[in-house]
Amino acid sequence: MAGPPVIILEHEVERLLRYTELIPRLEEALGKFSRRDSAELIQPVRCTVPLQKHSGFMGLMPAYMEKDGVLCTKFVCFYKRAEDSALPAVQATVVLLDPEYGNVKAVRKTNVMEGEVITCMRTAAVSAISAKLLMRPEAEVLSILGAGKQALSHYNVFTEMFSFKEVRVWSQTGEGAERFCRTVSGPVTICTTVEEAVKGADAIVTVTRSTEPVLFGQWVKPGAHVAAVGACRPNWREVDDVLMKEAVVYVDSREGAMAESGDVILSGAEVFAELGDVINGTKRAHREKTTVFKSLGMGVEDAVSAALVFDQWKLQARQP
Repeated sequence: MAGPPVIILEHEVERLLRYTELIPRLEEALGKFSRRDSAELIQPVRCTVPLQKHSGFMGLMPAYMEKDGVLCTKFVCFYKRAEDSALPAVQATVVLLDPEYGNVKAVRKTNVMEGEVITCMRTAAVSAISAKLLMRPEAEVLSILGAGKQALSHYNVFTEMFSFKEVRVWSQTGEGAERFCRTVSGPVTICTTVEEAVKGADAIVTVTRSTEPVLFGQWVKPGAHVAAVGACRPNWREVDDVLMKEAVVYVDSREGAMAESGDVILSGAEVFAELGDVINGTKRAHREKTTVFKSLGMGVEDAVSAALVFDQWKLQARQP
């Protein structure tokens, strides 16, 4: 018999999830995914249902890691919002299930997790993995386009993992950029235009709500690394054709990119490799060239993050 439901809320997830533990687990999972070994990992492309009345979509993101005994799915709703909208752009819930019985259960207890923190942290962690693999080691300037929760999570992990001399931020609203600067722990330069923010930057993170290109290749320094995180629909863009076609393009999932990424589909850019291919050593990391990592997010990233949170919760629950 399962015990009473266990609901792990946002503040608990923030306390239990740490990048130092999350990143190596995500690297391992990305490698497993790119090997396409169904005995290790099964993950279909995200299934989406349009919410036309509300300019949004509901996505279902299941993943099963057989050897690890992890069965998980995320329910996520994401919306096309104006930059100054008070409504959330993303809301998510992550659920762990018992793979043997099929019920919502983890070690005799039902487990439903606050998904927004997991989404932000695992997305930022994978972007940081892309930078670890593809960014030039002498990188000094980080530029973040966007000022929401994803921008904050990316700032946190990038400044934790790398030593930048300067961090810049741009937002469609000045209030958003100012709020971002008050939230973070270190100095940040507010830029009034995207061009100002990205000129000479070694690493660029795009986490905007834009559905049209905001980052143009003519502004990007040769050899820079771009982590393009927004624009998760086949007709949404953040990056222009010039950058997509001139850069070496990496993705988390080829199938996902060809089904969902407007930046890839509409530009006609060639996908060189998945991050997992680089981790596995089957594809090269082109650090000497301009690189773009197009992030769409995968169910296995949520599964790994949720399992880590629950393991930490169990460990602390046992302590007197």
